[in-house]
Amino acid sequence: MAKIPVSMVVNGERVGPVQVDEYTTLLDFLQEYLNLTGTKLGCGIGVCRACTILVEGNDGALEPVRSCINNVGRFNGSSVTTVEGQAQRNSNGEVLALSPVQQAFLRNFSFQCGWCTAGFVNAATALIDDLRRRPVSAGKVEQVIEEALGEHICRCTGYVRYFRAVREVIESTPGLVKEAD
Repeated sequence: MAKIPVSMVVNGERVGPVQVDEYTTLLDFLQEYLNLTGTKLGCGIGVCRACTILVEGNDGALEPVRSCINNVGRFNGSSVTTVEGQAQRNSNGEVLALSPVQQAFLRNFSFQCGWCTAGFVNAATALIDDLRRRPVSAGKVEQVIEEALGEHICRCTGYVRYFRAVREVIESTPGLVKEAD
């Protein structure tokens, strides 16, 4: 199998160039080459979204991307954030503070087995990022949460708590909700 060089920024750290098999998925790269195991393989065909990570676009916007169905070469030169990159860490890698989304998920006991949690955290983080650019009216909060998270699969049926946690973050973060359309 042919090898390709891959370089990117992962969780704020420059990685590469690393020689990888040309058909390596981004998920396999994160887990096997970088030992970032928070991103999970659920279905392996991009349906469940447990493997969702964030890719920073040219405009700085965060895009949720399914890492199990995307070749790592597609992300050469990109900036990628996994669930491990959400928390604030010190120089030794110790967690200093969780992100607002992670904190809300804990407060709301938003997971049971936790397999899908990384995907939900990353998708919710992308939603919060999008709402900073384009606030939503208070009456549409539930709708935008459903649009952002509705296709994520939780086999333990923790949806109510995930959605409640995301609504909490949206409603408590200044500038994400506007008064009227």
